[in-house]
Amino acid sequence: MDDIVFMVRAKSRAVCQQQLDLICERMGARPATLPTNAIGSGWVARAVPRMTTARTDDGPGRSAG
Repeated sequence: MDDIVFMVRAKSRAVCQQQLDLICERMGARPATLPTNAIGSGWVARAVPRMTTARTDDGPGRSAG
């Protein structure tokens, strides 16, 4: 299984949070990390896709039943 991660990098916390919110809204994602500047290269935040369907033996995105 592939891991999908959306990353935001910005010069300010406010812009980073704004773009994180936008990604979550438009891509159906959820925040994985809130904006942080702990690395020292600006503000960074990450989001991951929400799991909306369960994988079954029939393949991804098919309901079992």
